Amino acid sequence: MKANYHTHTARCGHAAGTDEAYVCAALDAGFEELGFSDHMPWPYKSGFSNPGVRMPVSKMQEYLSSVKALKEKYAGKINILTGFECEYFPEYMGWLADVKQENGLDYLILGNHYEGTDEGGLYFGSIRTASELIRYVDSAVKGIDTGLFAYLAHPDVFMRKYPEFDENCRAAARDLCQACKEKNLPMEYNVHDRFIECFTHRKSYPNPAFFEIVREEGVRVLIGIDAHEPRELSDTTQWDRAKKELERFGNLHIDRL
Repeated sequence: MKANYHTHTARCGHAAGTDEAYVCAALDAGFEELGFSDHMPWPYKSGFSNPGVRMPVSKMQEYLSSVKALKEKYAGKINILTGFECEYFPEYMGWLADVKQENGLDYLILGNHYEGTDEGGLYFGSIRTASELIRYVDSAVKGIDTGLFAYLAHPDVFMRKYPEFDENCRAAARDLCQACKEKNLPMEYNVHDRFIECFTHRKSYPNPAFFEIVREEGVRVLIGIDAHEPRELSDTTQWDRAKKELERFGNLHIDRL
């Protein structure tokens, strides 16, 4: 089954295209299941907003209604699911659990970008030191342990700035694998950076050395497009490449949640 559960919308401020354009692109590419998982809009008590990163809470219902309407419109052609990509922000985990239940969300993704909050917390994509890497792993493991999430998105996000895949990275990979195995949680083989590396000149993930450890540790993996434009769904080049690379994972490579 061809499925993608990591799809953003223009509401986050750094993606483009209408919601329906993503659905049409997925249909054109032969996807049978498409999950929307835009960045979670957190209800910061300070009133903080981050419009270039996530939608405001005031747009959450619009997002949910739009995805629901598309699910109904394209029923029988493609199965559409509703979710969010979320960090582990301890102060808001109770609120998140309530949102999931009250809105009947299909799933949540743990995309651990910031430590504690994005009001000023460490951005894990800018990690450069071993001590910062330990903080990323600690935060991600605590998020996994909540049991709220369907999978760990871009677990190797720390390689965006980290100088080289060293012993600290190997230890981090094994710790993350152990946490995922304990909760039977898959990891995502995220291909978004491959779409944008032509202008970012950044080759961070999926990191081959990281995923070799994932394979050795026996953690399940699934491909995540992390689409920020409809073309990332319609152009199957990176999907096909990832599928080929994951052949050696055997049954550890899963097609759907």
